[in-house]
Amino acid sequence: MRETLRMGLPALGLDPALSEPLEAFSRMLLERNRVMNLTAITEPRDVAALHLLDSLELIPLAGLTGETVVDVGTGAGFPGVPLAVALPEAKVTLLDSLGKRVDFLREACGRLGLENTVCVHARAEEFDNRERFDAAVSRAVAALPVLAELCLPLVRVGGRFLAMKSSHEDLEAASAAIKTLGGRLSWTRDYVIPGTDVTHRLVCVDKVSPTPKKYPRRFAQIKKQPL
Repeated sequence: MRETLRMGLPALGLDPALSEPLEAFSRMLLERNRVMNLTAITEPRDVAALHLLDSLELIPLAGLTGETVVDVGTGAGFPGVPLAVALPEAKVTLLDSLGKRVDFLREACGRLGLENTVCVHARAEEFDNRERFDAAVSRAVAALPVLAELCLPLVRVGGRFLAMKSSHEDLEAASAAIKTLGGRLSWTRDYVIPGTDVTHRLVCVDKVSPTPKKYPRRFAQIKKQPL
């Protein structure tokens, strides 16, 4: 596995300076995945492309240099961990509702020496950091109105919510929810993950006004009655 990752990361276009820590993180991920469910992607080259390079596409598309970033529903650490590795001057909060995943991320970030990360075990709608982040990012599998209600309350006015989508969602259907939550659709970018034929879409929502205090609601209500 080590050799496959070592050969695969530079071949897929990753900066050689980032290969070593991201290779180490991938090894930790796949080793821990043997005893707990962290990822369904288990081929090292697929981990490199579909997790690491996909996450790093946020940088040329959205910047994030020096920003405070919260990764909502980070799961196994994507996109937050690759961002923290590539942007040491950024401050990245990895937020997830499953304690075992957060325990893994704390251990992994400690072993990687990522002093610019904080790993938090909490539900997004209960996380007490309202309007404190420059950017909220998420690769979580959920409809955009649901993600917006979980993410936009955490973003300061003037900041951004960046949703990484695997399919071309109907943005028009989410426009009312985004406006209600203090956001405004800014732009979308489709990109092909290097070394693959997989196309993803990044949706950028600017935070233009404070989110009304009644949002976010409890998750059961968010899911049952999306805005």
